[in-house]
Amino acid sequence: MTPANAVAAHEGSSVATGSTGGKTGPVGTPDSTMTRDEMVAVIRELGPRFEERAVHTDLNAEFPWGNFNDLRERGFLALCVPKQYGGMGASYADYMRVSEEIGRHCGSTGLTFNMHNATMLWAGQVADLLDMSPEERETHERRRAEMFRGVVENGEIHSQPFSEGLNPGALAGIMTRATPVEGGYLVTGRKIFASLSGAADRYNVTCQVEGEEFLRLLSVRANAEGVEIVDDWDPLGMRGTVSRTLLLKDVFVPADDEIMPGGMYDQAAKRYPYLFMSLAPSYLGLTKGILDFTRSYLRGEVAGAAKGTGRRDNPIKQYGWAEMNIKYEQSRAMLFSVVDSATLDPIEEQMVTAWAAVYTVMEHANAVAALAVRVCGGQSMLKHMPLERMYRDSRLGSTMLPWSAEVALERIGKSGLYDA
Repeated sequence: MTPANAVAAHEGSSVATGSTGGKTGPVGTPDSTMTRDEMVAVIRELGPRFEERAVHTDLNAEFPWGNFNDLRERGFLALCVPKQYGGMGASYADYMRVSEEIGRHCGSTGLTFNMHNATMLWAGQVADLLDMSPEERETHERRRAEMFRGVVENGEIHSQPFSEGLNPGALAGIMTRATPVEGGYLVTGRKIFASLSGAADRYNVTCQVEGEEFLRLLSVRANAEGVEIVDDWDPLGMRGTVSRTLLLKDVFVPADDEIMPGGMYDQAAKRYPYLFMSLAPSYLGLTKGILDFTRSYLRGEVAGAAKGTGRRDNPIKQYGWAEMNIKYEQSRAMLFSVVDSATLDPIEEQMVTAWAAVYTVMEHANAVAALAVRVCGGQSMLKHMPLERMYRDSRLGSTMLPWSAEVALERIGKSGLYDA
């Protein structure tokens, strides 16, 4: 459902943000007793709906409202909210499996759901690992309880736009400024590729106070004065992320809307960089979705395509199908091996493995998509076939910051060649 007063995402008009958007339906009660497999099973159940809506989402470059309404109704917006705050209490490793299943059915939903859950994980599981003074811990507990309450009870959606187009690093190149005032901060800046533009209730942005050597992570409410969304959105792929430009001009952010105490974001980014891998399972899931389509196509089960089993009986098609499966299994094994062994304060060798895993997942997504085109044949790339959309989506993984393919190559390429 599209908001009645919405401007189409690709039209490029300057619009205010913070409307109720396409939210409909109840806020479901999170089930904190679910196992990881049960969480994934819920998404698999919702999958056919996500796939059906993906056509409209892609065609119109529109946020996947229907999918988020389903997630809200099933309590999944609180997936990574700790149990003591009423959430499902999913761990980072749990989340990565759920995210893969979402990406399998709709890449844009996977990426935008990631932006929401990244904040829940920074403030929840990751913050619990950090060194804080008793005063900082008390303040953080109070503030995050209120933030989590908004998600659990009201179904609030969070976005996390960090990029400014200045620097690929997670702790550098930030020009957004926060000026301390009574009761909070005035925030001014510009964030590009601000996913969930016009859909999020809060935009959680990195910014810096003059004179401070660390970044702050402040939660800007979408309906605050001085918040504006500009520029067009008509990209190659992942069109449903609606990642337009977010402008902030003297936006007041109450002190209690700081996601973590000052300096904690820097500590988290340095000591638990694994959270920057959270984009990868969306592309791993996309790869799985490409395999699903190819399997059905080769078996003659895709509506509107040639029937019969001639393709699957062709040895060269079987060879290509095998290549696709091998690449997927390589990606999955690397990604989850890193996630499942993630520790605080990783050493260089661990980081090389993490960068390599993300690089492999992102590059293999497009490689598998290209193989699928070859294996299925030209008819599979017609606009009414989902492979055409998934191929376009797969091309973008290698550009995703802060660990794009180029960043990963640069860091791995220097590792071990110089003394510390």
